[in-house]
Formats: sequence, C-alpha cells, structure tokens
Amino acid sequence: MKVAYIFSTQGHTVSYKLGQMILPQLEAGAHGAQVVGMFFFEDNNYVLVRGDPIGERLARVAREQGILLMGCDRCCEERQLVGKLVEGAVIGCFPDLYAALAENPPDQVITL
Repeated sequence: MKVAYIFSTQGHTVSYKLGQMILPQLEAGAHGAQVVGMFFFEDNNYVLVRGDPIGERLARVAREQGILLMGCDRCCEERQLVGKLVEGAVIGCFPDLYAALAENPPDQVITL
C-alpha cells in the first residue's frame, strides 16, 4: 500500500509522530507501507530547514526511498524558509502536490 502524509497539526506532530515513530520505521525498512509523499503545513515546515536533525534524516530517507517532501508555499514564505530547505525538499501548494504525486499516487492520504 502507498501512503502520503499531510502534517497539519501543530505541537509535537513532527517531532514525535514523525521523528520518533514514522522516521525510525522508514530508516529500519519496517514502516509497513510505501510512503510516496509528505506535505507540511505551518510550523511543521521548520523540520525541513537545512540543519534540523529530523529534517536531515528525513531528506536522506526521502532520497533513498523516492519520497516527495513538500512544504506549503504560503507557510514557507510567511516563515522566510524559501531557499533554506533540506536537499530535495520543494515548496508548493495543493495543485503542485497533486501533479507531483500523479505518477506515483498514494492509495491513502493520512493527515496528522
């Protein structure tokens, strides 16, 4: 099964659910589903900034496993993150997300 994650909830969503649950499973090859994309809203985009430990690990896994990493364009612009994201992460909005996932669409989209 192919999944895409949308990180929209503020708080510990990225640091805990992604950093301590999903990412370690992806690194170990034990996640149980093929992740094809991750889309980040609001402050969750800070994890994608170069130098962030979770973001750097995520960028490596994304590169190895072909996972799309996309930050919300407006959210990144408001936080002055344009040009500061980890290697391979892109900025876009929903039409960009749809287009990027069209060649490898998820079976399910999970919002956290």
